[in-house]
Amino acid sequence: MQHFDLIIVGGGLAGASLALALRDSRLRIALVESRPPVVPAGWDARIYAISPANVAFLEALGAWKHLNAQRMAPIRHMQIFGDAGGRLNFSAYDSGVPELGWILESSLMACEFWESAKRQANLTLFCPAAPGALEFRHDAAVLRLQDGTVLSARLLVGADGRDSWTRQAAGLAAINTPYGEKGVVANFTTTLAHRNTAWQWFRDDGVLAYLPLPGNRMSIVWSTPDEQADALCALPPVAFCETVSAAGEGVLGGLELLTPPAAFPLRLMRVPETVAPRLALVGDAAHGIHPLSGHGINLGFQDVKELASLLAATPPWQDLGDVRLLRRYQRARREETLLLQGATDGLRRLFKSGAAMGPLRNVGLNLTNGLPFVKNALVRYALGAF
Repeated sequence: MQHFDLIIVGGGLAGASLALALRDSRLRIALVESRPPVVPAGWDARIYAISPANVAFLEALGAWKHLNAQRMAPIRHMQIFGDAGGRLNFSAYDSGVPELGWILESSLMACEFWESAKRQANLTLFCPAAPGALEFRHDAAVLRLQDGTVLSARLLVGADGRDSWTRQAAGLAAINTPYGEKGVVANFTTTLAHRNTAWQWFRDDGVLAYLPLPGNRMSIVWSTPDEQADALCALPPVAFCETVSAAGEGVLGGLELLTPPAAFPLRLMRVPETVAPRLALVGDAAHGIHPLSGHGINLGFQDVKELASLLAATPPWQDLGDVRLLRRYQRARREETLLLQGATDGLRRLFKSGAAMGPLRNVGLNLTNGLPFVKNALVRYALGAF
């Protein structure tokens, strides 16, 4: 049996960033991952919007400065449209900040984290490896890998995604509410410049977002009912481009496909307890929200920041797996998680509520757009909290 202070199951963005955040700690860390990240040919269809607060987190990890700036784009403007004339605009300039966020590929971050992890002195990588059995003893969590390797630690962290093996093995409940929708993602070249603007349309058939990529390129996330998502993905490339351009009111002119469309099912996931004796969950293992806010990964990074800060400050005599300690992490993260889950789910319900609520929701957008102090408060909250 190999002994550690901390075992992290899952080497994706949340798990790897947690290991990096503890690189200067006294902790001996094991990271278990089935396969290392790879750089895709061309552009990665999985794109994230990173908030300024999490840019600061990535800077503290030492990762941000190593990311390829030619594959990242700042967001300096946002335009949000309702389904009946409502409109809401945000500007970094008006809010007194350089940018509202950054758009970059998931693989760009994942590969940089992994390269840093391979050089980390207090980290042992188990990859390729998969968990096989988990046992919680009074003094340790014991993880048996499928190849027979046995690891033990005072604390085990599940960072293995929405369908977390760790969460299920520990018996922690997850309340899933399927939306009956899929998120369709794809990347395009555009004939018109996006000018570092992100657009979002609340439509009768779902929510469509245009996200700027470097140069005349952009990425979409179209959250739409399952049947339409499947139909969109089945369209020939030219027809798909025309459909996406029309849905976006032609703001970027003609589109040409860079990556084929892909779709993933959407669901709200609430996890009432994200800690237990010798266990903590971070990232998508701990929560799931609708992608219309673009803040899923930002929640995950803030989970990591909070937990890493707690663990790094724990004196050597204190048990890392003590549930009383871990509940401090759970309390610290609960409010923001519930707020974002409620806000995104509420927005989705509001714009799915039919024509009767149309005037109210669109007046609400226009009213907010006409109140600069309210808009700035929303921007400031997003910049500082996520």
